[in-house]
Amino acid sequence: MAVAATEPAQRRNGVQLIARAASVLRALADHRAGLSLSELAEAVELPKSTVHRIVQALEVEDLVTSASAGKVRVGPGLARLGAASRGALRDELHPTLRQLSQELGETVDLAILEGDNLRFIDQVAAPQRLRAVSAVGATFPLHCTANGKALLAKLPRDEAAALLPSRLRAFTPMTITSRKRLWEELDEVAATGIAYDREEHTEGISAVGAVVGDAFGTMAAVSVPMPTQRFAGREAEVASRLREVCAEATRALGGDPAY
Repeated sequence: MAVAATEPAQRRNGVQLIARAASVLRALADHRAGLSLSELAEAVELPKSTVHRIVQALEVEDLVTSASAGKVRVGPGLARLGAASRGALRDELHPTLRQLSQELGETVDLAILEGDNLRFIDQVAAPQRLRAVSAVGATFPLHCTANGKALLAKLPRDEAAALLPSRLRAFTPMTITSRKRLWEELDEVAATGIAYDREEHTEGISAVGAVVGDAFGTMAAVSVPMPTQRFAGREAEVASRLREVCAEATRALGGDPAY
């Protein structure tokens, strides 16, 4: 009887421990360079001794690891879980990409943030002979692609800034190389939920992009690239439909579609 009486308390303690561990991981995820135990305790509003015990347990599971200057950061185990989550997101979204490609008659791409680059993880190619196609698995810069800018706009300013190179490389005469101008555009993307690439990465190719997110905060960007000669007359139509599709997909995944 004594054991049975303690079970509800044990369950509550277990749930509380998981919640605290999750808050520690979220705080570390927001600080790629890591945090000291004191900084982490302040961030999650827990005693330093409690945070130390949680960090020790997470370190055993490879979910956190030591960083320089006595700090801790997210570990490779969390990265593996993130990769699995992104794979699941790709599988969930593939039918959406296929449907959107059929509706628009254009290529539709899916990309994620990977370090300070954009990586394409899925694509449905357009049926047209003149089309925009990039290899799945290829990486691209963030500052001059529609999907890259869509993802940057969803991040806190300091985190987005950390992903950008010290000098923004000009890939074409249309590439934005001014950080001030890029921030202004990202503010507009954050407000509208839609990002554009008007021949900024590749001459002759333009694109529109938007973000899909799930209930766990995993994000991916859907983009529709096409030859500029077709894009010029379809920009508003494609942007409107892409916004609708990404909002619907985000709701279906349990995320918040509000921009």
